[in-house]
Amino acid sequence: MGTKEDKIERTEEDIVENGSISVMGARVHNLQDIDISFPRNKLVVVTGLSGSGKSSLAFDTIYAEGQRRYIETFSAYARQFLGNMERPDVDKITGLSPVISIEQKTTNKNPRSTVGTITEIYDFLRLLFARAADAYSYNTGEKMIKYTTEQILTLIKENFNDKKVMVLAPLVKNRKGHYKELFEQIRKKGYLYARVDGEIVELEHGYKLDRYKNHQIEMVIDRIKVSEKEEKRLSDSLHLP
Repeated sequence: MGTKEDKIERTEEDIVENGSISVMGARVHNLQDIDISFPRNKLVVVTGLSGSGKSSLAFDTIYAEGQRRYIETFSAYARQFLGNMERPDVDKITGLSPVISIEQKTTNKNPRSTVGTITEIYDFLRLLFARAADAYSYNTGEKMIKYTTEQILTLIKENFNDKKVMVLAPLVKNRKGHYKELFEQIRKKGYLYARVDGEIVELEHGYKLDRYKNHQIEMVIDRIKVSEKEEKRLSDSLHLP
């Protein structure tokens, strides 16, 4: 049998090799100097009888130490507003990353709530994927490319020369509503036609849709025959909002 120090050193070597989180000598509340190790990147369930120390291990030991270490990375100025967090009664915890804790009881009754929405990480993930990620088409699997107006004009001339085309501006995609006010705004801007659910319609005064159905609405900017003579008009239409 080795000493406690030998045991800790061997456990740290195992962590590096196996990628696990290890708790050594946990004595929070009714935990009696326990040692435990469990894998990272796995769904781990802590179960047992009432009073067996599940919450003491998960919340008061592992979560508390993770939060304490995370707050220690803040500047001294920021920490003065957060207060000091006591170190849990444990010899050592290794392999621990910043942690998130969600209580079983929550005041949020929304059935669509997730770990991301409750902890507000979802907003940051949306921003990360929107700004840093590469977008791929779910139809073709190809990487999506953002074209400039000049590039779009060149593609139209190459693929639709001497053909009639419509320049459309997408406004609504698969959403419910009657959109009466939207159509009035379009009319005031001087546009008299729109493609609604795949059909071209004239925007008469008071025009509206079934508010309980999903709709696709695209404003008709221009209808034009692609040619060198109409190149300036086509370019102007592509620049319109």
